[in-house]
Amino acid sequence: MYRCIRWLLIALAVLPAACSYQAVRYRAGQDAVLSVWIRTFANDTLEPGVELMLGRALRREFLRAGPIRLVEDAASADYSISGRVNSVETASRSFSTGVRALEFRLIMRVRIEVTASDERGLPIRPLALAESEIYLASADIEVSRKNREEALRRLAGLLASRIYDELELREWRAENEAQ
Repeated sequence: MYRCIRWLLIALAVLPAACSYQAVRYRAGQDAVLSVWIRTFANDTLEPGVELMLGRALRREFLRAGPIRLVEDAASADYSISGRVNSVETASRSFSTGVRALEFRLIMRVRIEVTASDERGLPIRPLALAESEIYLASADIEVSRKNREEALRRLAGLLASRIYDELELREWRAENEAQ
């Protein structure tokens, strides 16, 4: 019994090193942390509340642990993020033999503007600004509505993580070019 436990502990100690997992340190000091202010996005779609959903997902992403922190006002931020939800499109993806939609594809397109405190704009790659998600259709309209809403939430979360990653990557590149 103890022999099995010992081998298990050895395996758990060696396995992460064999898979090349390692601890990563973001930045040296607390003063090196970036600050970001997020303005509520504009909504150019007929989808009510999608801009708030994206804003919540973006705030949640920036509140997680990392080198970029969220602030409450634009004056104290290193970067300001604003933008608009340009479109939310729904299209049938697969059909049954009775010509009923089984799955739908939801596509969300957003335009993001990141402005540094010195008023220079940082462009974000277009790839990070459009994502799609598939959700299941149902004969029950309420189930279909909830599936669509969940797909919108997943899209908002995915776009938020792409925006965060893009801002972090740009800051990392700027730091390395300066050295």
